[in-house]
Amino acid sequence: MWGDECMNGTPCFQEKNRFFDISRGLDPAAVVLTEWAAAVQRQRQSRDRIDDPYASCLPPGIPRMYFNNPFKILVTPMVTAFLHETAVGSTFRQVYTDGRSLPEVIEPARLGYSIGRWEGDTFVVESAWFRDGLWLDTTMARPTSDALRLTQRFTRENVGHTTLAITVDDPKAFVKPFTVTTNLKLLADTDLLESFCDNQRNILPHLVVRPGAPEPPSPPLPNSSK
Repeated sequence: MWGDECMNGTPCFQEKNRFFDISRGLDPAAVVLTEWAAAVQRQRQSRDRIDDPYASCLPPGIPRMYFNNPFKILVTPMVTAFLHETAVGSTFRQVYTDGRSLPEVIEPARLGYSIGRWEGDTFVVESAWFRDGLWLDTTMARPTSDALRLTQRFTRENVGHTTLAITVDDPKAFVKPFTVTTNLKLLADTDLLESFCDNQRNILPHLVVRPGAPEPPSPPLPNSSK
């Protein structure tokens, strides 16, 4: 089983984990929101991020799931599966490794659609077909769009350490692509814990939150009907 070296429960979680701000350590010029995305971010932050789907027992999404809690990797000849432990319930993700390409048309989803391949010692996962308006990080509340293309590169450095590089390419939400890197540690002699959203479901009925205005959908790309 694997987990981010600064995942939830570690001393460096609050200060260094990219779950809160994916751009930590990057030049501010590297992560620039488009006009649409900046407006959505302002709306989310003006409501103190109460509309985060993770607070309503929905999956935190990719790549947030890789920063916050441990996960297990199951490898088969045709599919590599990621089993994630999250506070809102166990979540699985399939990465097809049978040589297929990303589909040209498919129903968008919270976790997108993923294919994988090996490049030397690096496992490369490409994902697309995400839903519009998901959350890239928590405190900064940056949105992503249905144009998001996410590339993850898992490189095993030695027995207990893997480097994970994540490239975010979303022309509707960001002026240009950017890449962040984090370190994963092998969690030996541990296993995934069953987790559901029981506590949060008990809290939600007692919250009085006025619904906010609907977030504006992402605009079409230039020279595109999408």
